[in-house]
Amino acid sequence: MKKSPVRALAALIATAALALSACSNGGTTTEPSNGGDGGATAAGQEYRIGITQIIAHASLDAAREGFKEAIDEAGLNVTYDENNAQGEQATATAIAQKFNTGNVDLILAIATPTAQASAQVITDKPILFTAVTDPVAAKLVDSNEAPGGNVTGTTDMNPVADQVALVKKLKPEAQTVGVIYSSGEVNSEVQVEMAKEAAATEGLELVEKTITNTGEVAQAAASLDVDAIYVPTDNNVVAGLAAVVQVTEQKKIPLIVGEGDSVKAGGIITTGIDYRLLGRQTGEMAVRILQDGEDPATMAVEDQKEYTTYVNKSAAERMGVTIPEELLTGATDFSS
Repeated sequence: MKKSPVRALAALIATAALALSACSNGGTTTEPSNGGDGGATAAGQEYRIGITQIIAHASLDAAREGFKEAIDEAGLNVTYDENNAQGEQATATAIAQKFNTGNVDLILAIATPTAQASAQVITDKPILFTAVTDPVAAKLVDSNEAPGGNVTGTTDMNPVADQVALVKKLKPEAQTVGVIYSSGEVNSEVQVEMAKEAAATEGLELVEKTITNTGEVAQAAASLDVDAIYVPTDNNVVAGLAAVVQVTEQKKIPLIVGEGDSVKAGGIITTGIDYRLLGRQTGEMAVRILQDGEDPATMAVEDQKEYTTYVNKSAAERMGVTIPEELLTGATDFSS
């Protein structure tokens, strides 16, 4: 029997509430942080920060920890309410609604979907995002230079063209490169459009496979008949990266990734950002808002100025690839 609109809406709300109560680290409260020189703590000011993260994987976790390190070093007395949406947009919205009505002084939204959910619900509390690729395209800010509202933060926009160019450097005869990404996730769509242009410049055909959740990553990877695979900073794909690594090792094709933690997890190479450092930048912005009274509306979105090359020679060997010496010079090696 078909549900009535009212019953369907009630079921959706109930599902979101249940998911929120069961989410990893959902509602976890951590003890106050009062490291650093103690300047803010000495004044007796206490703060409560709500953290909403779309899914658990190494890069987003590193951004969260980097944020807390900066808060700790500044000496702020902070209690955290940490929540993970487990990749579910309805849960991200429920977390945002909890923060909107709860007693928090600032919200940290990690990744685009949780930032969008928070910005749509919360209008009178400062929101800082991190690990968001294109804040303007995601409709989080008016512009990166002048956000214009209660939302600002740090972007993880990667040098996508440089990353795609690595395909030819690893496998000069390559003609096709596959890319796996989440349909409907703005940060991924932006990167794929950039990858298309970069692939054309390199004389490569870009073959796309879209997914809706982490469980679909393995099938998408296995279905690609290409000379190499490129994984951008897509949250669902990075969470399921082990499946992509397995496919590329079996097919003996190179796997180029979007950030260092994915190299550590089995990708061959990237020129990308350090998420812990990006999180620290976001934490420093939080200090300026909480301690110095800066207005998010006038705080420009920040990016990481210098990129790092990461390689995994062990992964390259398992995929039958030799990394050229020019790419190894000065690179951080995550070989296992």
